[in-house]
Amino acid sequence: MLGIETSCDETAAAVVEDGFLVRANIIASQADLHHKFGGVVPEVASRRHLEVINPVLQEALTEAGIGFQDLHGVCVTYGPGLAGSLLVGLMAAKTVAFALDIPLIGVNHLEAHIFANFLVEPNLPFPLLCLVVSGGHTDLILISRYGDYRLLGRTRDDAAGEVFDKVARVMGLGYPGGPPIERLSRDGNPTAVTFPRAYLEEDSYDFSFSGLKTAVINYLEKARRAGREINPADVAAGFQQAVVDVLVDKTMAAARVHRPARILLAGGVAANRTLARELKRRAAAEGFEVTVPPPVFCTDNAAMVACAGYYRYLRGEFSSLNLNAAAGLALDCS
Repeated sequence: MLGIETSCDETAAAVVEDGFLVRANIIASQADLHHKFGGVVPEVASRRHLEVINPVLQEALTEAGIGFQDLHGVCVTYGPGLAGSLLVGLMAAKTVAFALDIPLIGVNHLEAHIFANFLVEPNLPFPLLCLVVSGGHTDLILISRYGDYRLLGRTRDDAAGEVFDKVARVMGLGYPGGPPIERLSRDGNPTAVTFPRAYLEEDSYDFSFSGLKTAVINYLEKARRAGREINPADVAAGFQQAVVDVLVDKTMAAARVHRPARILLAGGVAANRTLARELKRRAAAEGFEVTVPPPVFCTDNAAMVACAGYYRYLRGEFSSLNLNAAAGLALDCS
Protein backbone atom coordinates (compact mmCIF):
# COMPACT_ATOMS: atom_id res chain seq x y z
CA MET A 1 0.00 0.00 0.00
CA LEU A 2 1.33 3.44 -0.99
CA GLY A 3 0.61 6.35 1.35
CA ILE A 4 0.87 10.03 0.43
CA GLU A 5 0.70 12.94 2.91
CA THR A 6 0.84 16.64 1.96
CA SER A 7 -1.68 18.26 4.31
CA CYS A 8 0.66 20.97 5.61
CA ASP A 9 4.41 21.41 5.24
CA GLU A 10 5.72 17.84 5.01
CA THR A 11 5.86 16.04 1.69
CA ALA A 12 5.71 12.38 2.62
CA ALA A 13 5.36 9.01 0.93
CA ALA A 14 5.43 5.54 2.48
CA VAL A 15 5.06 1.91 1.53
CA VAL A 16 3.31 -0.21 4.16
CA GLU A 17 2.67 -3.95 3.89
CA ASP A 18 -0.33 -5.60 5.57
CA GLY A 19 -1.21 -2.42 7.41
CA PHE A 20 1.73 -2.40 9.82
CA LEU A 21 5.03 -3.42 8.20
CA VAL A 22 6.67 -0.14 7.15
CA ARG A 23 8.86 -0.86 4.14
CA ALA A 24 9.64 2.83 3.54
CA ASN A 25 8.67 6.12 5.17
CA ILE A 26 10.11 9.18 3.43
CA ILE A 27 9.50 12.69 4.78
CA ALA A 28 10.71 15.89 3.12
CA SER A 29 10.30 18.58 5.78
CA GLN A 30 9.82 22.26 5.01
CA ALA A 31 10.53 23.42 8.58
CA ASP A 32 13.69 25.30 7.62
CA LEU A 33 11.86 26.98 4.74
CA HIS A 34 9.10 28.38 6.98
CA HIS A 35 11.28 29.09 10.02
CA LYS A 36 11.98 32.69 9.00
CA PHE A 37 8.25 33.38 8.69
CA GLY A 38 7.43 32.06 12.16
CA GLY A 39 4.84 29.67 10.70
CA VAL A 40 3.70 27.91 7.56
CA VAL A 41 3.02 30.09 4.51
CA PRO A 42 0.42 28.17 2.45
CA GLU A 43 1.55 29.34 -0.98
CA VAL A 44 5.19 28.55 -0.22
CA ALA A 45 4.23 25.13 1.12
CA SER A 46 2.23 24.10 -1.94
CA ARG A 47 5.01 25.18 -4.33
CA ARG A 48 7.56 23.13 -2.43
CA HIS A 49 5.24 20.11 -2.48
CA LEU A 50 5.12 20.39 -6.27
CA GLU A 51 8.90 20.48 -6.47
CA VAL A 52 9.56 17.39 -4.34
CA ILE A 53 6.52 15.09 -4.62
CA ASN A 54 7.86 13.00 -7.50
CA PRO A 55 11.36 12.46 -6.03
CA VAL A 56 9.80 11.58 -2.66
CA LEU A 57 7.51 9.00 -4.27
CA GLN A 58 10.37 7.44 -6.17
CA GLU A 59 12.58 7.35 -3.07
CA ALA A 60 9.85 5.53 -1.13
CA LEU A 61 9.49 2.86 -3.81
CA THR A 62 13.25 2.47 -4.13
CA GLU A 63 13.74 2.09 -0.39
CA ALA A 64 10.90 -0.46 -0.27
CA GLY A 65 12.51 -2.39 -3.12
CA ILE A 66 9.38 -2.37 -5.29
CA GLY A 67 8.04 -0.70 -8.42
CA PHE A 68 4.74 1.03 -9.11
CA GLN A 69 3.40 -2.23 -10.58
CA ASP A 70 3.68 -3.91 -7.16
CA LEU A 71 1.20 -1.56 -5.47
CA HIS A 72 -2.32 -2.69 -4.56
CA GLY A 73 -3.74 0.70 -3.60
CA VAL A 74 -2.95 4.38 -3.08
CA CYS A 75 -3.94 6.06 0.19
CA VAL A 76 -3.86 9.85 0.37
CA THR A 77 -4.76 12.57 2.85
CA TYR A 78 -7.58 14.68 1.42
CA GLY A 79 -8.31 16.79 4.52
CA PRO A 80 -8.20 18.59 6.81
CA GLY A 81 -5.25 20.77 5.94
CA LEU A 82 -4.09 23.52 3.59
CA ALA A 83 -6.10 23.32 0.36
CA GLY A 84 -3.17 23.95 -1.98
CA SER A 85 -0.96 21.44 -0.22
CA LEU A 86 -3.68 18.78 -0.15
CA LEU A 87 -4.27 19.16 -3.89
CA VAL A 88 -0.65 18.29 -4.71
CA GLY A 89 -0.86 14.98 -2.90
CA LEU A 90 -4.31 14.25 -4.31
CA MET A 91 -3.23 14.83 -7.90
CA ALA A 92 -0.21 12.57 -7.45
CA ALA A 93 -2.33 9.83 -5.88
CA LYS A 94 -5.00 10.04 -8.57
CA THR A 95 -2.37 9.81 -11.29
CA VAL A 96 -0.91 6.65 -9.80
CA ALA A 97 -4.32 5.08 -9.18
CA PHE A 98 -5.57 5.85 -12.69
CA ALA A 99 -2.38 4.76 -14.45
CA LEU A 100 -2.20 1.45 -12.57
CA ASP A 101 -5.97 0.88 -12.31
CA ILE A 102 -5.75 0.32 -8.55
CA PRO A 103 -8.00 1.68 -5.78
CA LEU A 104 -7.71 5.26 -4.59
CA ILE A 105 -8.42 5.58 -0.87
CA GLY A 106 -8.99 9.01 0.64
CA VAL A 107 -7.94 9.28 4.29
CA ASN A 108 -8.89 11.81 6.94
CA HIS A 109 -5.73 13.30 8.44
CA LEU A 110 -7.03 12.89 12.00
CA GLU A 111 -7.89 9.25 11.39
CA ALA A 112 -4.38 8.75 10.07
CA HIS A 113 -2.90 10.14 13.30
CA ILE A 114 -5.03 7.70 15.30
CA PHE A 115 -3.86 4.78 13.17
CA ALA A 116 -0.21 5.63 13.77
CA ASN A 117 -0.78 3.60 16.94
CA PHE A 118 -1.67 0.53 14.86
CA LEU A 119 1.77 0.70 13.27
CA VAL A 120 3.11 0.04 16.77
CA GLU A 121 0.48 -2.49 17.88
CA PRO A 122 -1.64 -3.88 15.00
CA ASN A 123 -3.96 -5.81 17.34
CA LEU A 124 -5.01 -3.06 19.71
CA PRO A 125 -8.07 -4.04 21.78
CA PHE A 126 -11.31 -2.07 21.53
CA PRO A 127 -12.74 0.18 22.84
CA LEU A 128 -9.96 2.76 22.56
CA LEU A 129 -9.71 6.28 23.91
CA CYS A 130 -7.45 8.50 21.81
CA LEU A 131 -6.14 11.97 22.61
CA VAL A 132 -5.20 13.63 19.31
CA VAL A 133 -2.98 16.68 19.88
CA SER A 134 -1.44 18.58 17.00
CA GLY A 135 -0.96 22.06 15.59
CA GLY A 136 -4.52 22.21 14.33
CA HIS A 137 -6.44 19.84 16.58
CA THR A 138 -6.94 18.82 20.17
CA ASP A 139 -9.60 16.09 20.22
CA LEU A 140 -10.60 13.34 22.62
CA ILE A 141 -12.10 10.44 20.66
CA LEU A 142 -13.72 7.16 21.74
CA ILE A 143 -13.25 4.35 19.20
CA SER A 144 -15.61 1.37 19.46
CA ARG A 145 -14.29 -0.46 16.40
CA TYR A 146 -12.55 0.29 13.11
CA GLY A 147 -14.12 3.41 11.61
CA ASP A 148 -16.55 3.97 14.52
CA TYR A 149 -15.64 7.23 16.25
CA ARG A 150 -17.34 9.28 18.95
CA LEU A 151 -16.04 12.77 19.64
CA LEU A 152 -16.02 13.33 23.40
CA GLY A 153 -14.24 16.68 23.48
CA ARG A 154 -12.34 19.14 21.36
CA THR A 155 -10.64 22.52 21.65
CA ARG A 156 -12.95 25.51 21.66
CA ASP A 157 -10.22 27.87 20.50
CA ASP A 158 -6.48 27.27 20.01
CA ALA A 159 -5.15 23.76 19.58
CA ALA A 160 -2.37 22.63 21.92
CA GLY A 161 0.26 22.58 19.19
CA GLU A 162 -0.85 25.99 17.95
CA VAL A 163 -0.32 27.45 21.42
CA PHE A 164 3.16 25.92 21.61
CA ASP A 165 3.98 27.64 18.29
CA LYS A 166 2.60 31.03 19.36
CA VAL A 167 4.31 31.03 22.75
CA ALA A 168 7.59 29.95 21.17
CA ARG A 169 7.32 32.81 18.67
CA VAL A 170 6.84 35.37 21.47
CA MET A 171 9.80 33.89 23.33
CA GLY A 172 11.97 34.08 20.20
CA LEU A 173 12.39 30.32 19.94
CA GLY A 174 11.36 30.00 16.29
CA TYR A 175 9.09 27.60 14.43
CA PRO A 176 7.96 24.91 15.06
CA GLY A 177 7.56 25.75 18.73
CA GLY A 178 7.08 22.38 20.42
CA PRO A 179 10.64 20.99 20.29
CA PRO A 180 12.47 24.14 21.50
CA ILE A 181 10.00 24.69 24.34
CA GLU A 182 10.39 21.08 25.46
CA ARG A 183 14.20 21.32 25.32
CA LEU A 184 14.25 24.62 27.23
CA SER A 185 11.81 23.35 29.86
CA ARG A 186 14.24 20.62 30.91
CA ASP A 187 16.37 23.30 32.60
CA GLY A 188 13.39 25.01 34.21
CA ASN A 189 11.19 24.63 37.27
CA PRO A 190 7.55 23.96 36.27
CA THR A 191 6.31 25.45 39.56
CA ALA A 192 8.39 28.64 39.46
CA VAL A 193 5.83 30.45 37.29
CA THR A 194 2.19 29.44 37.70
CA PHE A 195 -0.04 29.77 34.64
CA PRO A 196 -3.82 29.15 34.54
CA ARG A 197 -5.53 25.89 33.63
CA ALA A 198 -8.93 26.08 31.93
CA TYR A 199 -11.22 23.17 32.77
CA LEU A 200 -14.49 24.76 31.56
CA GLU A 201 -17.80 23.34 32.78
CA GLU A 202 -17.97 20.42 35.17
CA ASP A 203 -17.77 17.07 33.34
CA SER A 204 -16.77 18.78 30.06
CA TYR A 205 -14.10 17.05 27.97
CA ASP A 206 -13.55 20.16 25.83
CA PHE A 207 -10.28 22.08 25.90
CA SER A 208 -9.40 25.78 25.88
CA PHE A 209 -5.86 27.11 25.60
CA SER A 210 -6.32 30.70 24.40
CA GLY A 211 -6.40 32.02 27.98
CA LEU A 212 -3.15 30.23 28.78
CA LYS A 213 -1.52 31.69 25.67
CA THR A 214 -2.64 35.19 26.68
CA ALA A 215 -1.42 34.68 30.25
CA VAL A 216 2.07 33.72 29.08
CA ILE A 217 2.27 36.69 26.69
CA ASN A 218 1.06 39.10 29.40
CA TYR A 219 3.55 37.70 31.91
CA LEU A 220 6.45 38.24 29.50
CA GLU A 221 5.34 41.74 28.49
CA LYS A 222 4.79 42.91 32.09
CA ALA A 223 8.13 41.54 33.20
CA ARG A 224 9.93 43.25 30.35
CA ARG A 225 8.20 46.59 30.98
CA ALA A 226 9.06 46.38 34.67
CA GLY A 227 12.65 45.47 33.89
CA ARG A 228 12.37 42.20 35.82
CA GLU A 229 14.68 39.36 34.88
CA ILE A 230 12.92 36.54 33.07
CA ASN A 231 14.07 32.94 33.34
CA PRO A 232 13.02 31.53 29.93
CA ALA A 233 13.45 27.93 31.12
CA ASP A 234 11.04 28.47 34.01
CA VAL A 235 8.51 30.12 31.69
CA ALA A 236 8.76 27.25 29.20
CA ALA A 237 8.46 24.64 31.96
CA GLY A 238 5.49 26.36 33.61
CA PHE A 239 3.67 26.81 30.31
CA GLN A 240 4.32 23.23 29.18
CA GLN A 241 3.14 21.85 32.52
CA ALA A 242 -0.10 23.83 32.28
CA VAL A 243 -0.84 22.30 28.87
CA VAL A 244 0.10 18.79 29.99
CA ASP A 245 -1.98 18.99 33.17
CA VAL A 246 -5.18 19.85 31.31
CA LEU A 247 -4.62 17.27 28.54
CA VAL A 248 -3.92 14.46 31.02
CA ASP A 249 -6.67 15.44 33.48
CA LYS A 250 -9.34 15.50 30.75
CA THR A 251 -8.14 12.21 29.26
CA MET A 252 -8.16 10.45 32.60
CA ALA A 253 -11.60 11.83 33.44
CA ALA A 254 -12.95 10.35 30.19
CA ALA A 255 -11.15 7.06 30.84
CA ARG A 256 -12.83 6.67 34.24
CA VAL A 257 -16.25 7.02 32.64
CA HIS A 258 -15.78 5.05 29.41
CA ARG A 259 -13.29 2.39 30.65
CA PRO A 260 -11.30 1.89 27.43
CA ALA A 261 -9.20 -1.22 26.91
CA ARG A 262 -6.33 1.09 25.94
CA ILE A 263 -5.55 4.81 25.88
CA LEU A 264 -3.85 6.15 22.75
CA LEU A 265 -1.85 9.32 22.20
CA ALA A 266 -1.57 10.72 18.67
CA GLY A 267 -0.56 13.83 16.72
CA GLY A 268 2.55 15.98 16.61
CA VAL A 269 2.35 17.04 20.27
CA ALA A 270 2.35 13.33 21.21
CA ALA A 271 6.09 13.51 20.54
CA ASN A 272 6.39 15.67 23.68
CA ARG A 273 8.07 13.38 26.19
CA THR A 274 6.68 15.19 29.23
CA LEU A 275 3.12 14.65 27.99
CA ALA A 276 3.71 10.99 27.17
CA ARG A 277 5.46 10.32 30.47
CA GLU A 278 2.79 12.02 32.58
CA LEU A 279 -0.09 10.31 30.76
CA LYS A 280 1.55 6.90 31.20
CA ARG A 281 2.22 7.57 34.88
CA ARG A 282 -1.31 8.72 35.65
CA ALA A 283 -2.90 5.95 33.59
CA ALA A 284 -0.82 3.20 35.20
CA ALA A 285 -1.87 4.42 38.65
CA GLU A 286 -5.48 3.79 37.66
CA GLY A 287 -4.94 0.50 35.83
CA PHE A 288 -4.93 1.72 32.22
CA GLU A 289 -2.35 0.98 29.53
CA VAL A 290 -1.16 3.68 27.14
CA THR A 291 0.20 3.35 23.61
CA VAL A 292 2.31 6.16 22.17
CA PRO A 293 3.84 5.97 18.67
CA PRO A 294 7.53 6.82 18.23
CA PRO A 295 8.11 10.50 17.33
CA VAL A 296 8.50 9.81 13.59
CA PHE A 297 4.91 8.48 13.52
CA CYS A 298 3.56 11.29 15.75
CA THR A 299 4.41 14.13 13.40
CA ASP A 300 2.96 14.20 9.87
CA ASN A 301 4.02 11.15 7.87
CA ALA A 302 2.65 8.89 5.14
CA ALA A 303 3.01 5.56 6.94
CA MET A 304 0.06 6.44 9.17
CA VAL A 305 -1.96 7.36 6.06
CA ALA A 306 -1.19 4.01 4.45
CA CYS A 307 -2.09 2.22 7.69
CA ALA A 308 -5.48 3.94 7.99
CA GLY A 309 -6.11 3.40 4.28
CA TYR A 310 -5.31 -0.31 4.57
CA TYR A 311 -8.23 -0.88 6.93
CA ARG A 312 -10.52 1.04 4.56
CA TYR A 313 -9.15 -1.10 1.72
CA LEU A 314 -10.17 -4.24 3.62
CA ARG A 315 -13.72 -2.85 3.96
CA GLY A 316 -13.86 -1.93 0.28
CA GLU A 317 -14.17 1.78 1.03
CA PHE A 318 -12.62 3.21 -2.12
CA SER A 319 -12.73 6.79 -3.36
CA SER A 320 -13.70 8.16 -6.75
CA LEU A 321 -11.14 9.86 -8.96
CA ASN A 322 -13.35 12.94 -8.45
CA LEU A 323 -12.23 13.10 -4.80
CA ASN A 324 -11.44 16.71 -3.94
CA ALA A 325 -9.46 18.39 -1.19
CA ALA A 326 -11.49 19.23 1.92
CA ALA A 327 -9.52 21.77 3.92
CA GLY A 328 -12.01 21.82 6.79
CA LEU A 329 -12.80 18.11 6.82
CA ALA A 330 -14.08 16.79 10.14
CA LEU A 331 -13.69 13.25 11.41
CA ASP A 332 -16.93 11.31 10.83
CA CYS A 333 -18.07 10.91 14.44
CA SER A 334 -21.36 9.84 15.94
